[in-house]
Amino acid sequence: MTESTPAAPTPSSTSRIKVAVIGAAGRMGSEVCRAVDEAPDTDLVGRYDAGDELADLGGADVVVEFSVPSASPDNVAYCVSKGVNVVVGTTGWTEERLATLRDQVSAAPSPTGVLIAPNFAIGAILMMQFAQQAARFYESVEVIELHHPRKVDAPSGTAARTAELIGSARAEAELGRIPDATEDDPDGARGARISGVPVHSVRLRGLVAHQEVLFGAEGEQLTIRHDSFDRVSFMPGVLAGVRAVADHPGVTVGLEHYLGL
Repeated sequence: MTESTPAAPTPSSTSRIKVAVIGAAGRMGSEVCRAVDEAPDTDLVGRYDAGDELADLGGADVVVEFSVPSASPDNVAYCVSKGVNVVVGTTGWTEERLATLRDQVSAAPSPTGVLIAPNFAIGAILMMQFAQQAARFYESVEVIELHHPRKVDAPSGTAARTAELIGSARAEAELGRIPDATEDDPDGARGARISGVPVHSVRLRGLVAHQEVLFGAEGEQLTIRHDSFDRVSFMPGVLAGVRAVADHPGVTVGLEHYLGL
């Protein structure tokens, strides 16, 4: 574990947000460290990775957590126990894990905000919102997510969240099951089903993070697609979360709630 050298005092130093990053050596974590270092209103006070002692988290106001699904709940619980706000980009947050986290936040020593964000790219958030709006108009829908082959989970958190939003919108519109005459699929070629929506995962060298949502009706098709070609595309959303999380005590799922969407 290393801690960044404190910035020299400035007249506006009291308004600067002290940020620590868990998973700092990872692909996303290292990009977050760079973004926090370069932002005019944040100071990087700690970098942590597997095996590091979290201790007082460098005195952070906010921790950004990008680790792995198996480690994330314990990392977030530790931050909450210290009364430190957390912005979480790690996937794997099931309803059971979220319920446990809500209990932990309720027992925190001070009002604490936790943001669980399946995706921080503004375009990806808009894609999910547009898909939710379109869902009630189309009989058929499928989600295809495409990522680099080093991604350890499938489907992506963004795809799962998109399917949940679509499924909720379809239920409110009282749409029936998505038409599909498939009777024989022993190898799962039709993909996973999340909230009744087929979701397909592609892992391909050269990709970063991509998703398309296909809607179909008689005589037409609507495709909503988002592409992240570089992890820098996630940083404006991460910083937006860092700046707003203290103003949203409790557990929030989805950055869109901080953006007025």
